[in-house]
Amino acid sequence: MKIICYELSMPGRNTWNGAWSGDGRLFAIIRRYKSQKAEKRARSILERSAYSYSWTDGWRARVTVRQVNFADARRLRRESKGFCGYDWMVDSIESDQKIIAPHEREEG
Repeated sequence: MKIICYELSMPGRNTWNGAWSGDGRLFAIIRRYKSQKAEKRARSILERSAYSYSWTDGWRARVTVRQVNFADARRLRRESKGFCGYDWMVDSIESDQKIIAPHEREEG
């Protein structure tokens, strides 16, 4: 079984002061991959250390990925402040190996 930690950051910030209200906080999702097929997908995801998504308004998100053990996964779940409503990014990484926004998916 593989356990992956997905961590969200916002390195591209189009704000007056260049700050993000989430700076300094941990935003993480932990996913477990149990079956052979799921482990293969996890290995493929881990081939890259980070995935990015840019909005047209100048903001850019980064989702870093890394394999963790059970103890780290438990600690990270406890410390995480959620994923700011961007869970769809992790779902997209899992299904597409890149981040595709829901509205882009609907367009085709």
